[in-house]
Amino acid sequence: MIARVLCAALMGIDAFKVDLEVDLARQGMPAFTMVGLAEGAVKESKERVFSALKNSGYRLPPSRITVNLAPADMRKAGSAYDLPLAVALLGAAGVIDPEILSGWFFAGELSLNGEIKPVNGMLPVAIEARRNKAKGLVVAPENADEAAVVEGLDVYSIRDLTSVISFLTAETEIKPHLVDTQKLWNGRQNFGLDFREVKGQEHAKRAIEISAAGNHNILFIGPPGSGKTMLAQRIPTVLPPLDFEEALEVTKIYSVAGLLDRDKSLMVYRPFRAPHHTISNAGLIGGGSYPRPGEVSLGHRGVLFLDELPEFKKNVLEVLRQPLESGSVTISRAAMSLSYPADFMLVAAMNPCPCGYLTDDRHPCTCSPAAVQRYSSRLSGPLLDRIDLQVEVPAVDYSDLKGGHGADSAGMRSNIERARKVQAERYSGMEIHTNSELSGSSLEKYCSLTEAEHGFLEKAVQNLGLSARAYTRILRIARTIADLSGDADIKTFHLAEAINYRSMDRQNN
Repeated sequence: MIARVLCAALMGIDAFKVDLEVDLARQGMPAFTMVGLAEGAVKESKERVFSALKNSGYRLPPSRITVNLAPADMRKAGSAYDLPLAVALLGAAGVIDPEILSGWFFAGELSLNGEIKPVNGMLPVAIEARRNKAKGLVVAPENADEAAVVEGLDVYSIRDLTSVISFLTAETEIKPHLVDTQKLWNGRQNFGLDFREVKGQEHAKRAIEISAAGNHNILFIGPPGSGKTMLAQRIPTVLPPLDFEEALEVTKIYSVAGLLDRDKSLMVYRPFRAPHHTISNAGLIGGGSYPRPGEVSLGHRGVLFLDELPEFKKNVLEVLRQPLESGSVTISRAAMSLSYPADFMLVAAMNPCPCGYLTDDRHPCTCSPAAVQRYSSRLSGPLLDRIDLQVEVPAVDYSDLKGGHGADSAGMRSNIERARKVQAERYSGMEIHTNSELSGSSLEKYCSLTEAEHGFLEKAVQNLGLSARAYTRILRIARTIADLSGDADIKTFHLAEAINYRSMDRQNN
């Protein structure tokens, strides 16, 4: 007898439907064969499933069992096939009517006693189940909140295999699992951090306001103890909140990576990732024999903070070029090519020299000019060109430490949201969302200059030796500065302030 159930496999951060078919034949020697490009963990499911069936009180007759995972040319990995395999075996053995299984999706790992355990990537599985108009999705209780976020899909939280069979045969009634995501949305602005806690550095706060308003990348340059890390950690407190679609994107990434907290059904905060400078290419971009998301994808729709930027390996930094330009990263392997979203705001920090005190009048710098040159040359020109704002963060004076508070997160966030609203209206119906995405004809259209502004910018480009990419960055920043000040057109003083945030260009000329 043949039984068929539905499950799903992951590819990147999305899932695709898998038809799990079981043929149980009484003729011939007992055997078990699994086909359909299954990885090791999937093939090992045989031992877990047979033990779970036995310990749950079900006996399979000696048979030749063939399991097919279709489509057979797509790779399947993980332990989420345990539950669908067990249910399909019982259907093929006649314990339950195979017709009952039609239209149902199953996902879960089985313990040896038949308990259903959670698996990664449940949100994309639930989205795929809804797309296929499933009767319902049966999952472990730990996965229920995550799956129930998907509207229009009945999700059933069931603890063990015996309860699943009782539910399918209508011996017991289980209501669909419901989750209240509104509670998560209500508390998402409780950050615990505030720019009010940063004394001084009003110039840097202004740069952050511009950076967040236009989603521009930013680099802080200053001596140790000047507050670079403190500033970076508070940037998420001024970013606009995630909308529901963005939250789903971020949640899918964390779910696939196995980093989603089981007690959270949805990522409602913008991510803040701060990898150590010893990270590898695969750790930053993603990879492995079966590719997984890297830090650039885990920072999607949020902040990727690289502290001590020149200490990162040069080859690691250079692989940032693609995601910084395209907002995604592609990982190619012999058997597959996967793309992960990586639309993040890059925030980086560095000292001006190896000892850190080149720009600090209170501490003598012990570095030779050659050492300073070698240190700064660790960052390539193409990478620096992709960082819109390069801001000097000087040491904090005592007068600032004892003085009052400057700009706070609430005020900065209000200005940023107002500027983002202007951009949303301007780019309505377009693929562009923020000023940092302007290029080509859209840059010419929305960053048009008069002859006077062109003359001013031409002198700056010639005197500073700016590249074409730096010229583009200046126009984008000036557009954001104009939006923050409520001006429809870019003025000379907007360009002047934008050029002021290209400190590395000024130092090199």
